[in-house]
Amino acid sequence: MTLKLIGAGFGRTGTLSLKAALEAIGHGPCHHMLEVFMNQKQAPVFAAAARGESVDWDALLGSYASLVDWPGAHFWRELAIHFPDAKVLLSHRDPEKWYSSFADTIMKVMSVEPSEGTPAETVAVMQMAKLIVSDKTFGGKLDKESAIAVYEAHNETVKRTIPPERLLVFDVAEGWEPLCKFLGVPVPETDFPRTNSREEFHSHNR
Repeated sequence: MTLKLIGAGFGRTGTLSLKAALEAIGHGPCHHMLEVFMNQKQAPVFAAAARGESVDWDALLGSYASLVDWPGAHFWRELAIHFPDAKVLLSHRDPEKWYSSFADTIMKVMSVEPSEGTPAETVAVMQMAKLIVSDKTFGGKLDKESAIAVYEAHNETVKRTIPPERLLVFDVAEGWEPLCKFLGVPVPETDFPRTNSREEFHSHNR
């Protein structure tokens, strides 16, 4: 298997709903941060990539047909080069709403220090997430003005870099039609997945 779709959008842009949607239309399994929590040996590899070390993307992601969310979305450039036939999806939402959701979920989780009895592999996941999200993406500046500036600059960079015929800029509120047209698959009769509200996010991270 090889990646057919690379999600370049930040976390809290509907990425878990996208994971469910992509898997429902034959683009699964889909990689998402939840996959790292379930397969914690991935964390040191993503951390190595964030430090600029060479990693084997085929070995890391070879069992996935698509990818959304951090940590994978941080490497959208490298992945777009490594998987030249894969399409790229930039999930986005209103910047103010994105930051509000991000601050109330991912930021809060990143501020929690591991307890004394936390397994080493779980600590590695937490450290990797802080490295990629807080340090590498936002330069440690997580205030609203700075974070939104990074968010908007990232989205513009993706749109400038990826050829239009290879890119879908997508808001999950648009539903199935743009996504299915982009991927050339039939529109399901079921409703587009809506999941990972703030309450659901915190239930995953207790």
